[in-house]
Amino acid sequence: MIEVQSLTRHYGKTAAVEDVSFTIGNHEIVGLLGHNGAGKTTIMRMLSGYLEPSAGSIIIDGVNLANDARMVQQHLGYLPETPPIYPEMMVADYLDYIATLKGIPVLERMGAVREVLLATDLAERALDPINILSRGFRQRVGVAQAILGQPRLLILDEPTNGLDPNQTEHMRRLIMRLARRTTIILSTHIMQEVDAVCDRVLMLRNGRLALDQSLAEMHHSKTLLLRTCTTVQPLATYLQRLPQVQSLEHTLGTDGMMHFDIHLHPNIDMDTAANNIAQCVITAGAKLYQLQVSTRDLDSVFREVYGNGD
Repeated sequence: MIEVQSLTRHYGKTAAVEDVSFTIGNHEIVGLLGHNGAGKTTIMRMLSGYLEPSAGSIIIDGVNLANDARMVQQHLGYLPETPPIYPEMMVADYLDYIATLKGIPVLERMGAVREVLLATDLAERALDPINILSRGFRQRVGVAQAILGQPRLLILDEPTNGLDPNQTEHMRRLIMRLARRTTIILSTHIMQEVDAVCDRVLMLRNGRLALDQSLAEMHHSKTLLLRTCTTVQPLATYLQRLPQVQSLEHTLGTDGMMHFDIHLHPNIDMDTAANNIAQCVITAGAKLYQLQVSTRDLDSVFREVYGNGD
């Protein structure tokens, strides 16, 4: 669906995005994460055709964006952080205007507007001027204009900004429904949003791609945590000899126990590895107090990537 190669954007001597490459498949929901200034907005603007890259290429659905931006934009929906709305217009009139700009045929326009009004729970506000709507409802109008015309690629920048918990849950369900027919790039500062709806995350740091990983891989760690007594010295040697073990670290905990982080090889059976490790503990004459999979949540991965810096 999307192929990005060596994407770069400079503002004068400042590199906002530097040599970023990734691919995104059909119907994936990908979270684009990073601190302010990491390059997220610049990448989204380049993907939408709003901003030209200084170097690199973007191919969407087999079309090079540099050669035919108009064709790509006909099948793209974009919600910037500040929704592009006209406050004096009524909701329905505004969406009809956007449908016209998107080239939706006259005979299909009313149905397309009705569809997005229902999808975003705006039907009862269709005749309201946008300027009297709450921030949350204005955000929904922004989402509605983005999904008009059933785009094949949808780029959402902070889609739950200003929404209350019920509206946020509704937005999550909407995004997951849309992914049945649409590829979605979602940028947000809220880790729970990414965990709730995304298949994969791209993390940017100082304009460069710092991490590209699926949520499933992130959550299903290949590291086991082992806690044993400290009286037996050969245990580390026994563990290192196991074919499933790639590497390990051990420290003396404040509880007086020995703590092992045991990193396993990819594609091994976790149950077999755990059984072998337990047998090593028994063979070494040690006592096993804890053996469990190390779990990593998105917050902890985010801290690993960015540390205490920018």
